[in-house]
Amino acid sequence: MTNEQTAIKTTWFSILTNTTLAIIKGVTGYFGNSYALIADAIESTADIFSSFLVLLGLKYASKPADKNHPYGHGRVEPLMTFLVVGFLITSATIIAYESIENIQTPHNTPKPYTLIILGAIIIWKEISYRLITKKNIEINSSSLKADAWHHRSDAITSVAAFIGISIALILGKGYESADDWAALFASAFIFYNSYLIFRPALGEIMDEHLYDDLIVKIRELSVRVEGIIDTEKILIRKAGMKYHVDLHATVYADITVKHGHEIAHKLIKTLHQEIPELGQILIHIEPNE
Repeated sequence: MTNEQTAIKTTWFSILTNTTLAIIKGVTGYFGNSYALIADAIESTADIFSSFLVLLGLKYASKPADKNHPYGHGRVEPLMTFLVVGFLITSATIIAYESIENIQTPHNTPKPYTLIILGAIIIWKEISYRLITKKNIEINSSSLKADAWHHRSDAITSVAAFIGISIALILGKGYESADDWAALFASAFIFYNSYLIFRPALGEIMDEHLYDDLIVKIRELSVRVEGIIDTEKILIRKAGMKYHVDLHATVYADITVKHGHEIAHKLIKTLHQEIPELGQILIHIEPNE
C-alpha cells in the first residue's frame, strides 16, 4: 500500500468515527442537559467536514506530475490543512459564544449518565489519535497530522466536559454553569491547537528548512556511491508526502562529462531506493580541488 493510499484509508476512518460520535454527543447532550457535550458534538461535526477536505486534498496530491505541475500536486496538502484550521477556529468561536450565553442563563444540571458516555468517548478519541499519529509518523503527511490532532483536541474537550459535569453534579444547585465553563475552556484549547497545526503547514508552504535529519541521511548514502567523493550544498523542500532535493555532489575533476553524468544517475537511483519518500532529485556535479 502506498503512502497516499494509507493516508486516504486513515482519513475514512476519521470520517466514520467523527460521524458516529457527533450523533452520540448531540443526542446525549440534548437529552442530558449538557451544553459541553453539545459543544463537543459541534466540534465533531466540524471535524467531519474537515476530514472530507483532507480526503479531497490527499486524492488531489496523489496525482502524478504533469506539464503544468512538474513537482506534482503535493502542495495542495498544506493548503487543505489551512482550511481544516479554519473549520477548527470557526467551531471554537461558536462554542465560546454559546458558552458565554449559557453561563448567563439559568438551566438544569446535566444528567449523571452523560459522564458514562463522555468516559467512553475520551478513551475512543485518544485511541484514534494514537492510531492516526502512528500512520502519520510512517508517511509524514501534514494534513493527516492535523486530522490526528482533531482527535486529540476532541479528547481534551471531552475531558473538560467531564470535569465540568462532575463539578455541577457533585456541588449541585448554583454550579450548573460549570458545564458551560468547561465548554469555554475547551474552545480556548481548540484555538491554541489550531495554531499548532497551522504553523508547520505554513513552514511547508514557505519552504522552511526543517529537514536536518534527512540531509544527514542523504549525505551518508551519497558518499557510499562509487565516484562520489563528498557532498556540498543540499536543499530540500516538501510537497505533500514527497521531498524534492537539490544536491551538489563532488567527483574527481579528471573524469569525463559522460562519466559524471552516469555517476549522477547512479546516485539518484540509490537515493530513491533507500529513501522512497524522495520525489525529484536534481544533482549538480562539482569537481574536487
